[in-house]
Amino acid sequence: MASSEENFSCCPPFDPNPWDDQIIEWQNKRFIKDKVCTLFYMPLNFGKVIKRLDQKVTAAGAVMADWLCLSDHTSKWNMDIYLAVDREVADAENVTLSGKFFSKVYEGPFKDTDKWCKDFESCASVKGYNIKKWYMWYTTCPKCAKKYGKNYVVIVGKIE
Repeated sequence: MASSEENFSCCPPFDPNPWDDQIIEWQNKRFIKDKVCTLFYMPLNFGKVIKRLDQKVTAAGAVMADWLCLSDHTSKWNMDIYLAVDREVADAENVTLSGKFFSKVYEGPFKDTDKWCKDFESCASVKGYNIKKWYMWYTTCPKCAKKYGKNYVVIVGKIE
């Protein structure tokens, strides 16, 4: 997923501090959107889709902003992904997101996702936030999570 000029082999190291328990405001933040096939929410072709998007980004001379890739689990069988970019990308579905978003970082095995989601919902409720849409950001692939010794996942929720 990394371009040849980066000094990491796949996923960059993730700094959780700017994303943990934060409010983020986006105004027409650019993303390109694609679909990943899932089996009971487990992605089947995530790497292939990311490589395809990376090729489009590289061809457009664009940059993946913060290496941010939001996942929207639309069903047990599909996940829409939104890859943040710095400009419009040809031959891709270009979309924008706007609004206020609450983000919280979690670390651990993916089997804890349900626990993280319950905690996120509780934290948002305590703060008086009404979550309108949820996204998951899997910050590294399993191989890089093992390499770095941390598996960070960020939940990002659009709030009112």
